[in-house]
Amino acid sequence: MISVCWRSGYSRIKGSYHRKEKAEEAEEGEIHNSVKANHQKKHLQETHESLDYLPSHSEVYKTWLKENPHRSDWDRWVMMAFIGVVVGIVGFLMHQIIDTLFERKWELVELYIKHGDFVTTWLIILGISLGMVFCASNLILFFCPSGSPSALPEVIGYLNGASLKHIFNIRTFFGTFLSCALSVSAGLFCGPEAPMIHVGAVVGYGLSQFKSDTLRIKLPFFTRFRNSADKRNFITAGAAAGIASVFRAPVGGLLFALEEVASFWDLKLACQTFFCCLIASLTTELFSSSFGGFVYQGYFGFFKAEQRIIFWVKDFLDMSVLAFIPCIIIGVIGGLLGALFVFLNVRINKVRLKLFNSISHKLLRQLSKLLETLVLLMVTITITVYVPYFFSCTPDPTTTHSTNSSDKSHVSHGLWDVSEYNCPDSSTSGSEGALNHTINQAAALLVGNGKHSIMLLYQRGTHLKFGLLALVTTLIFYFLISCWTAGAAVSTGLVVPMLYTGALLGRIVGLIMVYMFGVQSEEYGKWIDPGLFAAIGSAAYFGGVSRLTISLTVIMVEITNDVQSILLIMVAVMIGKTVGDYFNHSLFSSLLHLKCIPHLEAEPYVVNGKKRVNLELFTAQDVMKSCTVVQLRECVSSLVDLLINTSHNAFPVVHSTTPGQNEVFLGTITRAELYMLLSNSHVFQTKEDDIGFRTVLQYQQVTVEKLPDEAQMNTLLNKYSADPQYQQLFINLEPYINKSAVCVQAHFSLQRAYVVFRTLGLRHLTVVDLQNRAVGMITRKDLISLRLEKRLIKLDSGRQDSDEELLR
Repeated sequence: MISVCWRSGYSRIKGSYHRKEKAEEAEEGEIHNSVKANHQKKHLQETHESLDYLPSHSEVYKTWLKENPHRSDWDRWVMMAFIGVVVGIVGFLMHQIIDTLFERKWELVELYIKHGDFVTTWLIILGISLGMVFCASNLILFFCPSGSPSALPEVIGYLNGASLKHIFNIRTFFGTFLSCALSVSAGLFCGPEAPMIHVGAVVGYGLSQFKSDTLRIKLPFFTRFRNSADKRNFITAGAAAGIASVFRAPVGGLLFALEEVASFWDLKLACQTFFCCLIASLTTELFSSSFGGFVYQGYFGFFKAEQRIIFWVKDFLDMSVLAFIPCIIIGVIGGLLGALFVFLNVRINKVRLKLFNSISHKLLRQLSKLLETLVLLMVTITITVYVPYFFSCTPDPTTTHSTNSSDKSHVSHGLWDVSEYNCPDSSTSGSEGALNHTINQAAALLVGNGKHSIMLLYQRGTHLKFGLLALVTTLIFYFLISCWTAGAAVSTGLVVPMLYTGALLGRIVGLIMVYMFGVQSEEYGKWIDPGLFAAIGSAAYFGGVSRLTISLTVIMVEITNDVQSILLIMVAVMIGKTVGDYFNHSLFSSLLHLKCIPHLEAEPYVVNGKKRVNLELFTAQDVMKSCTVVQLRECVSSLVDLLINTSHNAFPVVHSTTPGQNEVFLGTITRAELYMLLSNSHVFQTKEDDIGFRTVLQYQQVTVEKLPDEAQMNTLLNKYSADPQYQQLFINLEPYINKSAVCVQAHFSLQRAYVVFRTLGLRHLTVVDLQNRAVGMITRKDLISLRLEKRLIKLDSGRQDSDEELLR
């Protein structure tokens, strides 16, 4: 019969464990003393389950392997190419939609701006943008099942092993894509990068499975990829392709997935992901080479440098060792500013979460989120339209330079230049016209979309194009508003704001150096260029927020083509990351914790106050939970009671060879497998049947991702529970148990148990004593930092039970 794994022989261990449980429950209210914490706890305990990456190594699985010999991976490469093409097309459409809508919106108010009618300008821009953001927010709140504005933390959590619902739904795909395009086009201080990573992950998930629960489509193709391990690999490739497409940076996309997104990596996956990124980037470039604003311009397949490279730096500068001095200063400031951004954004999101969760009515809560987004847009548009009003037009000292640069290819395909804003008309046909050309510096920085403004800041040889007042004003407003925007109920990305804020910072430092040393024309002093330090500032601030290193350096080189400055970029990135790490975690790690996604870091980080806890001083039994075991040959009614009365997803299977001997641990069986066995009554046996006589289900019949009909299964369980005849029927579990289930002994190091669990991608880790009797179970939720801190800070290493106690 089913029995709790704690036996009377373990009374001391049992008492100690239950005392810990009661103490933790008594302090539960102190730790979760707010509405936010209760909400997080609910999601952590009920919604965020774990994934099984390793198939159950059972007898039926080995039989299935014999019937299905190893195949070549040609179809896997085909699927990677397929994902790359689709993600590349989606990335192209994203850019085209954003550029077209943004340009058309500002074209409508060109005449009003030139005549100084800013009230009408504000009303028109605000009205159009409100319509865009209203639709964008409604798509996230009411259309997307996940309801998450930026699902990059969810993608990271899923690839770490947490099963999150609806984040790869087809409705999520369309909702995220359209919401991102509309929110960026509306003028919010955000970018399309994080949503494109999410969209790419959805494409990788959906195409590899060739089925959709929403559309109720299940095609008979690529069926061998319908398992958690292959899903993980294709999602990783799709996420990498998303960043490769949006930045035209295939190597950077690969390294970004390696460094930030993926938790499981190998050389084979690296090669396939590299191929997927290549196809995605190539597809985007092919279409972008001949289309501008959805208008065919010819030259299909002819890649111009100023179009292919997002922030193309045309003029390279010779470096001096002295350049490392301002580079270090920028790195320190970028790290400080990045840590401040993380701190403020997390605080804002905590307030936002607490405020909205205090509204019990779901519709009112969603409408409140929508209202916040509309207020955010009103503030953003007011700043964008009216701040340039307070700046006078100044002569553009770089007219000749920028006419020959790639800037013109990025400014609306030859349409009105927003940098002219309210400046008087001037002719640039002759030399005098060039001298009389004026711009509004604040308008060039604020009114243009982030991508175009970054391009202006990166330009070389434009030392005095932007004054200190315009740069500082834009930096303050952009930093604060982008910090507020991140987490609002629209699909937004933070890469463009990070690059732009850092570019403003670097440009300010470069301009100060120009004020100190003047514009240098000599070969040894040309490196004193605000455009150079703008790119370094982007890298430093990006590193201070994200704490990326390798992938960030490669992305910066790929999007600027400035290989000459790679050493300066590396120094700025390392310093920015180091300074940021001193104050807090990265933004993505902080959001994972805020959303209470059970994410396991590569190395466990548990602190008690300001002191880090050494997990080598603790054992597996300190964090394990009591488990319920099942016999190798178990009664049907007992299994039904087990499934009805518990919520565990796996159970240790034990067996005693002779009566009176200890029940030793044989393996595990999952909840879903028990459901499938109970739904096939022809496997039931009577007590008199020979244990060797059995009807065995096939591996495909036992292993399912989710129950085919949960309501029907519940009805069946109730039938078994009410009918006394099922107390006399048994199921032989031997062919179905996972005989390679990983287990550790109770005195096993907790640090090493964590490494084993995380490295192998386990869902359950059984704890046994020295006589191989199951005494507990460790799951993902037991190893996250919050749970470890709750348990371990109360324990003293001297109170650990010895091996002799475990033998009693």
